Amino acid sequence: MNLKDKKPGPHFQPLYQQVQQLITERIVEGEWKPGEMLPSEFQLADLLGVSQGTVRKALNALTEERVVFRRQGVGTFVSEHTLQKLLFHFFHFTDDDGVAEFPNAELKDISLTDADDEVAQALDITPGSRVLRIHRVRTLNERPSIRELIYLAYKDFGDLHKEASLPHSLYHFYQKAFNITVHKAADRLKATLANAEDAEQLSVEIGHPLLQVSRVARALDGRIVEYRVSRANSDHLHYLVELN
Repeated sequence: MNLKDKKPGPHFQPLYQQVQQLITERIVEGEWKPGEMLPSEFQLADLLGVSQGTVRKALNALTEERVVFRRQGVGTFVSEHTLQKLLFHFFHFTDDDGVAEFPNAELKDISLTDADDEVAQALDITPGSRVLRIHRVRTLNERPSIRELIYLAYKDFGDLHKEASLPHSLYHFYQKAFNITVHKAADRLKATLANAEDAEQLSVEIGHPLLQVSRVARALDGRIVEYRVSRANSDHLHYLVELN
């Protein structure tokens, strides 16, 4: 495809943004997988029929968005959700002493169910659509601290409910097993009270104050891939956001 031959239209994008979009689409489609090196700037320019300068500008934009990363003198690679990156980018709970620790996650149950109105709206699917429901409890400093309910569209993740276990880092798992890279997430926080299930799983009394974080996570192509509700006992932890 030679991008220079395309005529400007009502939704015209600068050439480097078109290259940025094409590279992203190929990553989403699995042509270049997490951790793999992209073709060189020269090869990409030849493939797409644009200048190396245009490719370089597109790769700079993708680097800023953390879709790719560069190794000086080696090349450009598709970003991968390592545990270290996930700890500081997507996991915002930390102990009150400020020590960042990636918590263990005990899987309680995986089931296949129908999306109620709340889950359907969050995942942007039709109510009644089949969804996977993951229930697990995270432990910090040997204390059960966070109860998680995670909802995934069955059409994206298939028979995940047949898995006997899941890794602690689900975003890394999504990327490796399903080629779904969580790129952005929006969290909504509110105060709530422990219900009977919270009380049992978090070892607190019914009515104990909890912090609820509702997350909608999007993939590289912008589609919603996960709805997660975390209910945390904040007696010994807090939710940390660093603004730059």
